[in-house]
Amino acid sequence: MAVLTREAESRILNLLLAEGLVEPSLATNVQSSIASGESVLDKLVDERAITKDMISHATAVIIGVPYVELKNVMIDQDILVTIPYETQARFMVIPLGEKDGMLNIAMADVTNVQATDYISNLINKPVRVWMSSERGISEMLEKNHGDFSGVKEAVKDSKEEVAQQASNVKTIVQDSPISKALTTILSYAVKTKSSDIHIEPLEDSLIIRCRIDGVLRKIMDLPKAVAPALVSRIKILANLKIDEHRIPQDGQFTVIVEDKEVDLRIATSPVTWGEQVVIRLLDKKGVSMDIHKMGMAGRALRAVLDGIQKPNGMILTSGPTGSGKSTTLYALIQEIKSEEINIVTLEDPVEYKMDGINQIQVNVDAGLTFASGLRSILRQDPDVVMVGEIRDSETASLAVQAALTGHLVFSTLHTNSAAGILPRLLDMGIEPFLLASTLNVVIGQRLVRRVTEKRDLYKSSDLETASINSIVGDLLPQTKSDVDRISEDLGYPGLPVKDDNFYMLARGRDTKETPGGYAGRAGLYETITCDEDIQKMIVNHSTAAEIMHLAREKGTVTMRQDGILKVLSGITTIDEVNRVASDIS
Repeated sequence: MAVLTREAESRILNLLLAEGLVEPSLATNVQSSIASGESVLDKLVDERAITKDMISHATAVIIGVPYVELKNVMIDQDILVTIPYETQARFMVIPLGEKDGMLNIAMADVTNVQATDYISNLINKPVRVWMSSERGISEMLEKNHGDFSGVKEAVKDSKEEVAQQASNVKTIVQDSPISKALTTILSYAVKTKSSDIHIEPLEDSLIIRCRIDGVLRKIMDLPKAVAPALVSRIKILANLKIDEHRIPQDGQFTVIVEDKEVDLRIATSPVTWGEQVVIRLLDKKGVSMDIHKMGMAGRALRAVLDGIQKPNGMILTSGPTGSGKSTTLYALIQEIKSEEINIVTLEDPVEYKMDGINQIQVNVDAGLTFASGLRSILRQDPDVVMVGEIRDSETASLAVQAALTGHLVFSTLHTNSAAGILPRLLDMGIEPFLLASTLNVVIGQRLVRRVTEKRDLYKSSDLETASINSIVGDLLPQTKSDVDRISEDLGYPGLPVKDDNFYMLARGRDTKETPGGYAGRAGLYETITCDEDIQKMIVNHSTAAEIMHLAREKGTVTMRQDGILKVLSGITTIDEVNRVASDIS
């Protein structure tokens, strides 16, 4: 911000007083207490009566320049690169966008004519100046460049040494530019709560994508020349063979980013233009292990809590990769964990290390598979057994035998719905009467993005209203007197009465911090309690559709219905539910 003259300070103070932003008595006291030459505005900032942002905004009004609050602005990446980062940082300027052949820019010091002339000549285009606060510009610089400036600097520094690093692994050390680039990428992923990083070689470039809230987003392009060195650095950290490029490899290592310990699972594979690397981030402290806070509610939550209180039997979860199955199992184990019981897990890999749990890592090369490990576990006097995944008939058979012999067994399968678990296990060769007598509850789940706290409410369209009524119309309260009872039963407070006209829905505000208006994720769940009627259907080899039909008659809320209830509660949107659960009934 420009240094203000006494006259300018006086005009700004008068404006703040006129707008009621400063108490007149406080302004008078400050003016009488400061020494000659001191700034009244600076003193008011020190007293926390005003902020520097307020001064910037008032200054813009006084000098007749438009003001922009940058935290509310999304800027396209193509616009950001029109002015070099060094110039942006030097003059505290942010390019906003082009209109009518001019580049709109935000500056902290709009009186710096030399700076605006320099920028105009640099980009060979006239500029229109907006004013913003130093804080807003600093945060925007950090947001748009700070995260990746390390990567860009590393690429710049490594141009001459990339070839050498790729051929001589010893040069890829902790202080090398490539190591700094990787650190910066990991830091960005942790800050944005990414679940995965994809490093993908193309013919002429290397792209980096992050999966944020379940959706992949491209975050940057790098020169193809840095690919060998970057991949080699990752392999070194994951203790993989750096000279093996023909077959996939898996590994893991741990890093500390932003004072957080993050476990990384590495998977490399040969692709057309080089080697692809996928890094899964497991932030042990950033994941809720409370089943009550993960989105499970009402009938589904009650069914699961009843199932885990039984001394033996099986609790199985289903869903595609990345749908939160393992996290659900960890949350259920957390719910029953006690010094009085022995809990043993068999995982590939061990995703979250938990105190008080005996966790075993599968090691196929050493002969420790799910099946052989499960045999060993049953000789360790367990009360509760968790098997990371039932992949084959042998593991399925051993899990059923464990449940029959007095153990509580948790595991996962890859099926499309809760009901799909039952015929899937029958296909694996499990006898129907054994399956019927061991299953406590089966869970189907998906993950949807949550609507951000900064949101707008709107009336549902005729099509949305019809869709909502067709899916959950029979579940919703029919009269106002039913609201409390049904809302409590379904686990969603304040559900609306069924309406043929419209419902009030929420959508988040699309900002850079919350793209699409989403932040975080919640689970969609459906649960089936295996009572006598369901057991009879299992013995009779009923289809998944037939079992789900009976379960719905008994009160099961499907994933799609659970999603629409979350829409009506302002947790997510219809688009999100359709994205992950459109074909599930």
